[in-house]
Amino acid sequence: MDQVENFPNFSSSMNNSSRNSTFGHSGSKPVSYGSKGADSGALSMSQKEISDEDARLVYVDDPERTNERFEFSGNSIRTSKYSIITFLPRNLFEQFHRVAYIYFLIIAILNQLPQLAVFGRGVSILPLAFVLFVTAVKDAFEDWRRHKSDKVENNRIASVMVDGQFQGKKWKDVKVGEIVKIAANETIPCDIVLLSTSDPTGVAYVQTTNLDGESNLKTRYAKQETQAKVPEKERFIGLIKCEKPNRNIYGFQGNMEVDGKRLSLGSSNIVLRGCELKNTNWAVGVVVYCGHETKAMLNNSGAPSKRSQLETHMNLEIIMLSVFLVALCSVTSVCAAIWLKSHKNELDLMPYYRKLDFSEGEMESYQYYGWGLEILFTFLKSVIVFQVMIPISLYISMELVRVGQAYFMIRDSRMYDAATNSRFQCRALNINEDLGQIKYVFSDKTGTLTENKMEFQCASIWGVDYSSTEASLEHGHQAECSAQVDGKVLKPKMKVKVNQKLLQLSKNSFRNVEGKQIYDFFLALAACNTIVPLVVDTSDPTVKLIDYQGESPDEQALAYAAAAYGFMLIERTSGHIVIDIHGKRQRFNVLGLHEFDSDRKRMSVILGYTDNSVKLFVKGADTSMLSVIDKSLNAEILRATETHLHSYSSLGLRTLVIGMRDLSVSEFDQWHFAFEAASTALLGRAALLRKVASNVENNLCILGATAIEDKLQKGVPESIESLRTAGIKVWVLTGDKQETAISIGYSSKLLTNSTTQIIINSNNRESCRRHLQNALVKSRQPLAASAVPNNFEGFSDAIATPIALIIDGTSLVYILDSELEEELFELASRCSVVLCCRVAPLQKAGIVALVKKRTADMTLAIGDGANDVSMIQMADVGVGISGQEGRQAVMASDFAMGQFRFLVPLLFIHGHWNYQRLGYMIIYNFYRNAIIVLVLFWYVLFTAYTVTTAINEWSSMLYSIIYTAFPTIVVGILDKDLSKRILLKYPQLYGAGQRREAYNKKLFWVTMADTFWQSIVVFFVPLFAYWGSTVDISSIGDLWTLSVVILVNLHLAMDIIRWNWVIHAVIWGSIVATVICVMIIDAIPTFSGYWAIFNTAATGLFWLCLLGILIAALLPRFAVKYIYQYYYPSDIQISREAEKFANQRVIGGNRQIEMYPIPDGPPR
Repeated sequence: MDQVENFPNFSSSMNNSSRNSTFGHSGSKPVSYGSKGADSGALSMSQKEISDEDARLVYVDDPERTNERFEFSGNSIRTSKYSIITFLPRNLFEQFHRVAYIYFLIIAILNQLPQLAVFGRGVSILPLAFVLFVTAVKDAFEDWRRHKSDKVENNRIASVMVDGQFQGKKWKDVKVGEIVKIAANETIPCDIVLLSTSDPTGVAYVQTTNLDGESNLKTRYAKQETQAKVPEKERFIGLIKCEKPNRNIYGFQGNMEVDGKRLSLGSSNIVLRGCELKNTNWAVGVVVYCGHETKAMLNNSGAPSKRSQLETHMNLEIIMLSVFLVALCSVTSVCAAIWLKSHKNELDLMPYYRKLDFSEGEMESYQYYGWGLEILFTFLKSVIVFQVMIPISLYISMELVRVGQAYFMIRDSRMYDAATNSRFQCRALNINEDLGQIKYVFSDKTGTLTENKMEFQCASIWGVDYSSTEASLEHGHQAECSAQVDGKVLKPKMKVKVNQKLLQLSKNSFRNVEGKQIYDFFLALAACNTIVPLVVDTSDPTVKLIDYQGESPDEQALAYAAAAYGFMLIERTSGHIVIDIHGKRQRFNVLGLHEFDSDRKRMSVILGYTDNSVKLFVKGADTSMLSVIDKSLNAEILRATETHLHSYSSLGLRTLVIGMRDLSVSEFDQWHFAFEAASTALLGRAALLRKVASNVENNLCILGATAIEDKLQKGVPESIESLRTAGIKVWVLTGDKQETAISIGYSSKLLTNSTTQIIINSNNRESCRRHLQNALVKSRQPLAASAVPNNFEGFSDAIATPIALIIDGTSLVYILDSELEEELFELASRCSVVLCCRVAPLQKAGIVALVKKRTADMTLAIGDGANDVSMIQMADVGVGISGQEGRQAVMASDFAMGQFRFLVPLLFIHGHWNYQRLGYMIIYNFYRNAIIVLVLFWYVLFTAYTVTTAINEWSSMLYSIIYTAFPTIVVGILDKDLSKRILLKYPQLYGAGQRREAYNKKLFWVTMADTFWQSIVVFFVPLFAYWGSTVDISSIGDLWTLSVVILVNLHLAMDIIRWNWVIHAVIWGSIVATVICVMIIDAIPTFSGYWAIFNTAATGLFWLCLLGILIAALLPRFAVKYIYQYYYPSDIQISREAEKFANQRVIGGNRQIEMYPIPDGPPR
């Protein structure tokens, strides 16, 4: 993530301030991706006065009165979807969202009508019932686990104030308005406003790991007016007026009336459900939100729901099959009408046709419904008979295959992150195959390409560069600093490389002007932060380690750097800090602190010295700090610092500027008055606090700048090179500066010395338009001679002269959501690399949307922080990195993993396999069902179009469930067209998915043509062989059944690449199971065709027909397969042969496999 996190407040006067954030709600209005900030649209909730209609009134320690007017939600939670009563109706309702299920339900209902009954009434319902049952069992098991988890959570015990003393109470029984006491290391049972803590200053430390995954401690405060009250000794009387429940976990707005005073409440005064109390003995608070109204539960929305591109395309083929089904039924019904009209005088006497019923005497009319109704009934009966043309089993087969694929992805050791002990997570099972078709990867930088583990590298102080070129840094010298406190030795937990010259100068302190500036610089690093120093035990009882806990890795790196140079922060409370400065403990009063916000891009702290002097220290991004520096002071130092900043950024380092100024008594009093007024304001508090901060943060004297290294993750350059070799375009979207992004681009191999850079930095729309037009002209020049479609040489030339587009967020403000979008997309599509710098979270989503709207190519977004969530959700596939900045990205993602480099095995191995398997499985299922339908259709043509069926109704039902279902599922999970080694060695093979080689319209129609031929062979070979014989229809029906089952299984076997015992078992086991089932069905006397298979299988003609059918049906397929693979092989087939004969002749020595070029897909 590339944004600095907001900081909590640290000041006794600061307790009134709050962190304010706004959350957009999709659907409320169109999202403007080019927007500069969230405040441009309307005031946030924290900036509006809470009206009585929008407020929640909570009477402290009076739950009856609190819940008297409105019955607020209890604290019992329920994450399960169903109850015993609602399970059946709700689960069926959800399942019938699939249109195919409704289709099969209608078919089953039609078969219940006497006029349309083709199969037995019970048999017609079984396939749909089986699919519904299997899915229901899976859903019931998952929900049972949720019920179990809910029961454990609801029955946990909390300490609640009852009749003047704290008593144990189950979490589910806690109510809004009750006072709760939390002990150290306990979990908060609901959202509470702090009243008092064990710390005299009202500070409580909480860990929000369960809420957002962040392990660093956060600080929360009780109001000083409530801190002194002891609930056990005196009843607490007060009224809290706060906002209604909402999902914003970073914001809270309210006020509290106590002892005649009105106190403002903010996000620093509330502790949320799921947090844990740390380093605080106890905390007491009043419940404001319970159960499903807590912010944690309101944010419990699970993984996003997306549909795979393969399934979307599959629906088009299902529509085609539906049209074909209607055509077959229409032909049958029209032919039946013609036949009825031509034989209307013979119907009473015709054998095997509907006869007059004389059992009850003379009948006046024949049971004949008329020409029109007969056509209608024949059509509907045909739909019932041919229903399996639409494969109901395909849906459940795809679900089972995806579950199997997910299992192997999760278990893949290549994607196991040992550093965090985390495995790959598959959070969305329905888009596995999309991983094999990615064309665009949109990546965050910090924490995604880099480690987000900051290391202090160098500093510029008072115009002097103490950089890593110093010899001491080159040799990696690490300072060993310590402090003596209460007879114990305190050492920083992390060591930092130091510059010996700077370390020596830092010890001089006030001996000279240079020492004074260095003193102020490191004092600013130690004090201007929200770091909480925690003391950690070691094996030596006399030595303790100081662990600096902070919300930002940058802050931690700077605090450890200050400690390494002798400025060790050893204590922090809400009112003061203690810093050990080269062995001398000094205490500073924290008179005020202005938290970081995305508008100012700065934070500041006001320190009171022992001599009553007051100083303001400010740190922030260079773009925001240089505008508030007094340029009339030390202009040369300012210019030198700017030069150093540029050189640091060019090395890929993250930079911050440090400044300070003295505050006079009148200036401080003026600030303090304005700050108090802003903190207690009920209207526009956040805007007023920003204004107060901006007024005091000016005319600063520059102290210097810091440079922090955020190292690339292991394997990032190699991974990006592999992705680009595979034809995937990698775009980096970062909030960092342009120089930093360019430097990372070089180190990650996105940029090379031969890359032509096109940079667009504009401050208005016309400038953007002009820059885009000039860039388009420039982009066409190197590609003009080589951009020949389908030309291999042209492809090589294009790659030899790559172009990189580098654009900043300010330019995107004017480009996105405007007519310039089209020009930007055209330019970007001509570039091999795109770097977007200084972009806001919504702009990241806007860039992804820019590509999705204009191309059919698949997009993947990968990030690690909260500012990547919108981008992750916008892309076709979202991947979250479980890194240093919480789990917001993971919770919003489809897949989650620990390192960027895992993207290569995820896409090249599992993505490729998943796409190839699912694509083949869908085509095969269409073939498998169509062949049985066509056999039934040919039979109808020879039986006076009466829509009777030769295949036993039980065999028809079992065909898609037992006879042929399991082989396709197992092959879809286990078969591998290529090994992992080959797929990783040759990234070009990934292009098969981008070109949609495994599933496309051409393949569909070729398969349907093959199906047509095979159905003709299956039907007509037995028909002519037994023509004129006395064999009954049940016997020949059994022959057709066995022929089709053996044929489709052999068809599948021809395409299997990697055989193993499981595949052998299901292929040949299905054939054996079919024979056994047919024998059992024919051995039941009550069924038609009793003993048919035993009679007909005893003849040689039966086996001769079976063998002839298999040879004749598969011969054309075998011939076409041979010709295609021998004369027109694909990359995959070439690689398969190369792998097969690797040790003999193909991959010998330095020989390489020549791959086809990977062309860009045409725009939609």
